[in-house]
Parts: sequence; structure tokens; C-alpha cells
Amino acid sequence: MNMQTKPPHTAAEQAIVDSFAEMIGQLPGDAPVTAARDKLLSEISTSGLPTRRIESWHYTDLRNLMRDLPKPGKGSATLVEPLVRGSLVLPMVQGQSGEPSAPEGLELEPFMDLLVSGAAAKSLTARGSDDLIGQFNGAFVQDGYSFTVAADTVIDEIIEIQSVQSGGQVHNRYVASFGAKAGATVIERYLADTSDAGLSTAVSSLELADGAEVTWIILQGCGDADQHLGQLNARLGADAKLKLYVINAGGKLVRQELHVEAAGEGAHLDLRCVNLLAGESHTDVTLTLGHNVPNTTSSEIVRNVVLNRARGVFQGQIRVAQIAQKTDAQMACNTLLLSDDGEFAAKPELEIFADDVVCAHGATVIDIDHNHLFYLMARGISEKSARGLLVNGFVDELIDELDNEELVEALETLIEQWLNDHG
Repeated sequence: MNMQTKPPHTAAEQAIVDSFAEMIGQLPGDAPVTAARDKLLSEISTSGLPTRRIESWHYTDLRNLMRDLPKPGKGSATLVEPLVRGSLVLPMVQGQSGEPSAPEGLELEPFMDLLVSGAAAKSLTARGSDDLIGQFNGAFVQDGYSFTVAADTVIDEIIEIQSVQSGGQVHNRYVASFGAKAGATVIERYLADTSDAGLSTAVSSLELADGAEVTWIILQGCGDADQHLGQLNARLGADAKLKLYVINAGGKLVRQELHVEAAGEGAHLDLRCVNLLAGESHTDVTLTLGHNVPNTTSSEIVRNVVLNRARGVFQGQIRVAQIAQKTDAQMACNTLLLSDDGEFAAKPELEIFADDVVCAHGATVIDIDHNHLFYLMARGISEKSARGLLVNGFVDELIDELDNEELVEALETLIEQWLNDHG
């Protein structure tokens, strides 16, 4: 008889189980929430961390990459100045929410309250058997924010969810609902204020009603020893427009998933992603985009800068349903590979069941054009400065599409600082 046995837990898998046993008495929630947590933890314990055999994790073998976990614990993190002066900061200090005052038209509630009341129980589920991030975060989630922007309301201030971590583990959720014709700009920002290793998981859920227009920016600047597992789920109603930015500029092991459904006619998604990779980091951005109804559009552009021995991944899957005629979806992944030891894997996919569509994808890998470098150096610019200018131009093109000058300037300054530190 051929008996198949489950392999023993790795150090990281056992650490997840041990962390849950250590933290369960402190995690908020009523009986249904606790039951949901137990179920998700059981799924992780049974299946283990995903490996290359799971298609959606083929380029990020988490069982091999995640060797261990930092111990749960309370750090001494402190807030920093917001990216743009005058922003409404929703503080997340070492995983704990604050009590900011909300402007008119914005309803705000700590996610911990939803856990305590049991209202969050139904949302603590995984997307599928390969949804390690949903399982992990759902089992351990401690706090976050739930907020609603009322219909016909435009929030003028930038909303910055500022998550600052000082080692240890942080697990948060953000639930955002935008009413019909509502508008807002939200920055989901991750920072580390220590060199101690940290682990963070985050799941964000966005619901855009008909005609809503939202800019959502995920700005990941974790420390060199940190691990970050993030997931964003968004549903777009009729004529809703989501401008989604992802900027990765830190972290040792990063996986950012983006799952978007264009559910109403006229819905549009713009995805702009900048991955700045250095050292021996591993960063994975995985997108699934469903065009589920006729007359929806999308545009996805990913730009990657790879230095040293860094490794990056972009997986982008666009699915066009049979009824989704007149879909227009365009996707491009462009990589500037500046090291012989660096790697970047691009896997664009189109899954089309409709016959009246305009869809395309492409991927390129290049080095700096030496003619352009010579042109700048011939005019008295040092080689390092010239390379910096060319790399800046490669990624700043995407940032310039934002319609807020202060925000553009702040993001360009952040990117320039990263290049100065790593170039």
C-alpha cells in the first residue's frame, strides 16, 4: 500500500502554530470570531506554507523563503510626519488603532470593535485553499479601521493609514466603502522604526459604488529584515474609477496581492506599480483582475528597478467573462535590471472568453542605455548622478500621472532618496 504522509512542519509553520497558541487569549473577538480564527489556523496547519507546486505561488516558494517568524510582542514604535502635510492620519502603532477625528462625510470605526462585537466574523474567510495571506491575517488580525465615505461626498484631505512597526508581529485589516459618486485619496503606508525583524500582514477590502472615484496608494517601506504579506480586494460598481498605486521600497520578503473585480458597466482600473529592489530582497506583486460585465476598461503598468542580488516577481492575470464584450484591458511590465546577480520574473496572463475585446500584455527587461548615459556624462554629470537621473525618469513617469502636486513631489522625493541610498 502506498501511504502518503504529511511532511513535518517547518520552523516557520511551527512558529505560526505556536504564536497562535501564545496570542489567542489576547486576540479580540466573540465566539464566532474565535471559531473563524481556529478554522483558518487549522487550514494553515494542515496545508502548510505554499510551495512552488501551487501555481499562484510558483515564483515565491514561501515554505522555503519564510524560515522563521519574529516572536509576538509589543514594540515601541512611534508615528512620523505624514507623507503630505495636512493629511488625516489614521494611526496604526504596533498594530493598534487610535482615535482620530473624522471630517464630515466620513464614518470611522476601529476594526477591533467589529471583532469584539462579532460583526467581523463572516469576513474572516479565505479566498481559496491557496490564500495563505487571508488565512494568516484572518487567524491573527488584531485591529485596523473600517470607514465609509458617504454618497456624493469628496474628502479633500488625503487619508493616510500609517502603520509603524518596531519588530514583532502586526496583523491588521482595513475595510473601506465609498458611496455613489464619492471620492477620496487614501495612502496605506508601512514603516519600520527599528532594525529588529518584523512580520506584518494586512488585508484591505474596498467597495466602490456607482460613479465613485478613488485613488488608493500602497506605500511599503518596511525594514531590511522585515516580512510583509499584503492583500487588497476591490469591487468596482458602474462607472466607478479606481486609481491604484503600489510602491515597494523595502522589506526582505514581500508579497502584495491585488484582486480587483470590475462588476459594473463603465468601471475602470488604473494600476501603477513601482518596485525598487536591492540587497537580497524578494518582492512579489500578484494581480488578478476580473472584467465581469460589458464595457469595462483597465490599464496596468509595472516598473521594476533591480539591484544587487534582489529578486522580483510580477504575476498579472486578466480574466474577461463571456458576457464582458467591449472590454479594453492593457498590461505592461518593464524591468530595469542593473545587476548581473539580480532576477525578475514576469508572468502576464490573459484569459478571454468574449470575442469583441481589445486586450494586450507585454513584458520587457533592459539595462540603462549607454548612449543616454554617455550623453549626460559628456555634459559634466557624474556617472552616478547620470544613472540616477535615468532611473528616476524610468519610474517617475508613472508618479507624474497623479493629479496632486504635493503628493507627486513627496513620492518622487521618496524614490530619489531610495536611489541615493542604494544606487
